[in-house]
Amino acid sequence: MRLILLDCPTPARQNFYPLALSRPIWELRCGMTTLGEKLIAKLGARDVAGFVPEYMSDVTRETAAWPINQVSVLQGDDLLLVNARVKADEFDVSPIGPSQAAFDADGNCLFAKIAREDAGKLNAESLETFLAGARQTLPAAAGEVALWNYTWDLILANPAQLVKDFAAAGRSGIEGIVEEPTALRGGSKDVFIAAGARLHPMVVIDAEHGPVYIDEGAEIHPFTRIEGPCYIGPKSILLGAKCREGNSIGPMCRLGGEIEESIIQGYSNKYHDGFLGHAYVGEWVNLGALTTNSDLKNDYTTVEVSLDGKKSIDTGSTKVGALIGDHVKTSIGTLLNTGACVGAMALIAATGKPLPKFIPSFAWFLEGVVTKGFGKRKLYETAQTAMGRRKRVWTPAQQAMWDEVFRLTEGPRMEAVKKGRRALRQQTG
Repeated sequence: MRLILLDCPTPARQNFYPLALSRPIWELRCGMTTLGEKLIAKLGARDVAGFVPEYMSDVTRETAAWPINQVSVLQGDDLLLVNARVKADEFDVSPIGPSQAAFDADGNCLFAKIAREDAGKLNAESLETFLAGARQTLPAAAGEVALWNYTWDLILANPAQLVKDFAAAGRSGIEGIVEEPTALRGGSKDVFIAAGARLHPMVVIDAEHGPVYIDEGAEIHPFTRIEGPCYIGPKSILLGAKCREGNSIGPMCRLGGEIEESIIQGYSNKYHDGFLGHAYVGEWVNLGALTTNSDLKNDYTTVEVSLDGKKSIDTGSTKVGALIGDHVKTSIGTLLNTGACVGAMALIAATGKPLPKFIPSFAWFLEGVVTKGFGKRKLYETAQTAMGRRKRVWTPAQQAMWDEVFRLTEGPRMEAVKKGRRALRQQTG
């Protein structure tokens, strides 16, 4: 069987902005692994391919270990096409058996199991024609398909998913270096410290209420407290951090201050004091000293999030912090509102009070208003510098992708810029 992960350019994928502006949904994290890794593990797939929006295909090819947007993978084998939004834990479709498919009300494929002989009868000129044929000819699958619907679904599910993933990993014990004195609360069976990881003296690992997994090459500095369930990714550094329960930290992050029930995709900095709670932070983000987000409203009502600066969506939860896209930079003292959505490549200067709940991608938030700043060229130069500090390269494919993201996000950005100009005129009389 060949597993094909689908992240097609549908309206539903916009529910994962700003994080999905620059990566496939299957690369988003929940627990110790990505959504794609969970599906691959659940299905035991060894032959994998994927389809993404065309504008990010070249960047995805730079990092993916399998074919991207190649229609040739639609022929020559038994196929299982699965939407990247499908929840792996609840996906119980056997890869063996007759062909069947599930589509939502808008015609988007949730999954399609296609025997080789049936696949050969479908028009594989493009993914679109192939799926259209599958919808018309394959028997409809019975039952509901459980899906991730918004980024905050991942945040809210993260603590429980960490526990499941730790159990699935089946690893415990100390393979790295632990310098004394270090305190361990809870059972040692609920802690794994990988080879190459190092814990300095005066570190507290609290696994009483959930497991702690510290991956290869991670470094934990003195006076850090890590509460489980928690995952610390490869080569990440915690500098006297108060790492409370429910955190998933990707690779090569630099973190201090207080962090609670948050997901950080990777390669991001929060060196200094400040609170990050029930948040999802992308890659190459730098949160200035004392940057803090609210994750609970004073009246304890459910949090609403605006992903486009207009329509607000009720999350159904009283605890949702900030959604922060890739390459965001905040100044010292930045205060992010409950349910804030900060677009990719945004540059923010603090105002001394909570910021608007929506800041568009590529916006410069200066003197309390959204501006175009010095444009995307300066932002690209900063991105290239930040990536170089982690020995990563800003490639032509990266720039082409971000040029398209700039175009895709132009509408909300220009509306915010016009609103900012009007505000400035009113201030100056």
